[in-house]
Amino acid sequence: MKKILVIEDEPILSKALGDNLAQEGFDVLRAMDGEEGLKIALESHPDLILLDILLPKMDGLTILDKIREDAWGKTVPIIILSNLSGPAYVAEAIENVNEYLVKVDWKIEDIIKKIKERLKV
Repeated sequence: MKKILVIEDEPILSKALGDNLAQEGFDVLRAMDGEEGLKIALESHPDLILLDILLPKMDGLTILDKIREDAWGKTVPIIILSNLSGPAYVAEAIENVNEYLVKVDWKIEDIIKKIKERLKV
């Protein structure tokens, strides 16, 4: 069973993503802030991370940098799911992530399809 970590501080979206991923057979870990998300990522080594940028306690770009410093973290697939679509955010993140999705442009079922494609399941 593939393990997905959802780092998202919007409770409704976090729950919806988690519930839908669980229905698709994934083991879902969830974090509501950046510090918790980084801790879970480094301890649990999920197969893929779905990461928001604007988070309490630690922003997604900082988490991204810290995960990529770890030996496991250098290769883990990370998909950014954020409402930030400005060129500066995208340019900074895109070098270190597999996908950059703007929340308002994607339905949950399409996000899950992207995850499955990335994990080849």
